[in-house]
Amino acid sequence: MNPLNAASPAVSTSLLEDFSLEMTGKDIPDLEEAAGLIPQGTRINVTFLGNENLRMRLEAARAVKRLGFVPVPHISARRLGSQADFEQFLAGLRSDATGTDVFTVGGDPAHPEGPYEDSLSLINTGLLTQYAVRHVGISGYPEGHPAIADDALWTALRGKSAALAAQGLSGSVITQFGFDVVPVLAWIEEVRGHGITLPVRIGVPGPAGVRRLMSYAARFGVGTSASIAKKYGLSITNLMGTAGPDRFLRAVAEGYDPARHGEVKIHFYTFGGLKATSEWVARFRKEALA
Repeated sequence: MNPLNAASPAVSTSLLEDFSLEMTGKDIPDLEEAAGLIPQGTRINVTFLGNENLRMRLEAARAVKRLGFVPVPHISARRLGSQADFEQFLAGLRSDATGTDVFTVGGDPAHPEGPYEDSLSLINTGLLTQYAVRHVGISGYPEGHPAIADDALWTALRGKSAALAAQGLSGSVITQFGFDVVPVLAWIEEVRGHGITLPVRIGVPGPAGVRRLMSYAARFGVGTSASIAKKYGLSITNLMGTAGPDRFLRAVAEGYDPARHGEVKIHFYTFGGLKATSEWVARFRKEALA
């Protein structure tokens, strides 16, 4: 069965009207190649990787803006060596008019390289507003975090939501990717139960090799039981194959209830490449609207 022919119109009309994408500092050529496939004004997150430097991150944000999209640079708290590093990045973004929207995250290092332990510590400095940031994205973990207790995750999410509101910053939550819709929608409902009304962008892996998807899932503590894999469309007996998120998106559309889940959009992790993901989304949206 062609997954595009199975697309639900509800996916396109409600969830894919304002999807977002992700790229690294090295992906500028891929973004330029894929630009014609991506709707103008699409939010494109620029990651903050340890093997990339300030120049690469700023150049990537500039490329996103130049091509007609909204740059959302990531700021990794534990990768910042000092307040000066933090301000240098923010100043560079402000000078390029590419830093009104950012995404704050704790980051991968087990120990901070500087004074910032987590994304809340970045928000609490007050520097974001000083450098003209207006919207801040924060992380959500529907299936938990392999190194952080659930109680701590909820405390952090409430704290970040409150801190953004106190500083007059708008915000949104981008979730870790997963293969099972049920815990994702249940988690969003629980988020609303905590009084958090921020829009939620459900993290979805773009089409990629099964081996790569399984590798990322193991790294981030994402469930990949046989039943979950089958439901998503992963063949754990054929790691050389590929898989796309068509079944996942249809399941989200079927289970999504605005009254219970609030504002929900989709964020694509481009594990299989920015161009491949952009091509897939363009085909999926076109087929859904046909």
